[in-house]
Amino acid sequence: MLHNAEEVLLICSVILFVSILAGKAGFRVGLPALLLFLGIGMLFGSDGLGLQFSNPQIAQFIGMIALSIILFSGGMDTKLSEIKPIASQGVVLATLGVLVTTAITGYFIFWLTGLVAGYETLTLAESLLMAAVMSSTDSASVFSILRSKGVYLKQRLRPTLELESGSNDPMAYMLTIILIAYIQSNGMNFLDGAISLAVQLILGLIAGYILGKVSVWIINKVNVENQSLYPILLLAVIFFIFSITSLLKGNGYLAVYIAGLVVGNTKIIHKKSIVTFFDGFTWLWQIVMFITLGLLVNPHELLPVAGIGLTVGIFMIIFARPITVFLCLLPFRNFTTKAKLYISWVGLRGAVPIIFATYPLIAGIENANLIFNVVFFITILSLLVQGTTVTHVARWLHLTDAPDRKDEFGIELPEEIKSAMSEIDITKEVLSHGNKLMQLKLPDHTLAVMVKRDGKYFIPKGNTELHENDKLLMISDNDEALLQSYESLGIKGFTMKKN
Repeated sequence: MLHNAEEVLLICSVILFVSILAGKAGFRVGLPALLLFLGIGMLFGSDGLGLQFSNPQIAQFIGMIALSIILFSGGMDTKLSEIKPIASQGVVLATLGVLVTTAITGYFIFWLTGLVAGYETLTLAESLLMAAVMSSTDSASVFSILRSKGVYLKQRLRPTLELESGSNDPMAYMLTIILIAYIQSNGMNFLDGAISLAVQLILGLIAGYILGKVSVWIINKVNVENQSLYPILLLAVIFFIFSITSLLKGNGYLAVYIAGLVVGNTKIIHKKSIVTFFDGFTWLWQIVMFITLGLLVNPHELLPVAGIGLTVGIFMIIFARPITVFLCLLPFRNFTTKAKLYISWVGLRGAVPIIFATYPLIAGIENANLIFNVVFFITILSLLVQGTTVTHVARWLHLTDAPDRKDEFGIELPEEIKSAMSEIDITKEVLSHGNKLMQLKLPDHTLAVMVKRDGKYFIPKGNTELHENDKLLMISDNDEALLQSYESLGIKGFTMKKN
């Protein structure tokens, strides 16, 4: 039992420190960091070191804050140019896919609990509720695993998976709420449920878009002298968007994701510092969320549900998810069979299903404890089986692509500066035109501003001798002329960023 604020801070600091070290070790052995954060929570919990935490309301509140930040940050990092070609597929997977997964898995759970002795026999509504809780792929897991592992995929698979995982949480949330209401009222009119679903989706979309535009206007027009306050201003806007949309009976999770898309694909001041802030802040809340959920569970309660959890989990991975993906993508021809198999495999469960599993607990649903423990078990199974094999399966299916060129200099220009910045590799072919910088035939208004050689950086002059394997940073206000000069010099290894 903790007696004062100092003890609370001490325990929190130790848990965070251990989590970071565990995440680093897990990366080396191929374990998802989020699984380790969950394990740290269980280690410090009631069945481990004895830290008592059994309040689903607090866990749900922490999850709500974390998901708002994670979904907004995920939307902000998503480029519209990447998701436009696959927007239809992503939306179908995020909506119809959740419904199909819920139906297939729900009926399987209903059949299984009626067949196997030793477990509570769930009603069809309770079985569908358990399935709905698990029906969405987890945005935190998908975003972090794909990005931290540096997986480069063909056929626009990465934006498809990120769009699906970022936008299917609202659908699962709405189904969970509707099914809880159905169970509590001993029945609900189908039309009422459909209308509620449609209203939440429409209001979430409209609120997210409009308030996203308002957020951009606020960030660009409010003149705050301290640049460090802009990320905090945007954080306040995120919570406002989520809460006001939810109070208006719309879907707050969908709204913050759409708002993130709007903000991330619009010019805003201090964008680099804002993105940097949210990258670290999102990881913090992912850690807090997973540790909290790990503390909430009683590990000794997982062993009795291992049988049903393992059976349902394997069914979802091997049957329900692939059937859903192939059915939803049937009208679309831009994914090969291998690509569909990979989308099926990366149906990761994570913190979101566990958070949604707290809603039946708080609502007092009869078999809520069974639902929560089974969902928790399946989440661990999914992260262990699917989360550790994301890269291996991509390679096995020959879907890995060449990685993007590394940004050697890490320099970003403000968006208001209309220029092109490029990084070029100095090769033998380039040096055949002369080994001095002044001998490179570059267009007017173009500057070579920095050289990287053997891990060191320096500013070149006209008579600076260039060596093979040097990296050269260029800035120009005429990107077309610069590209033409690169072609004439035989420069092939370069990247260009335009403002």
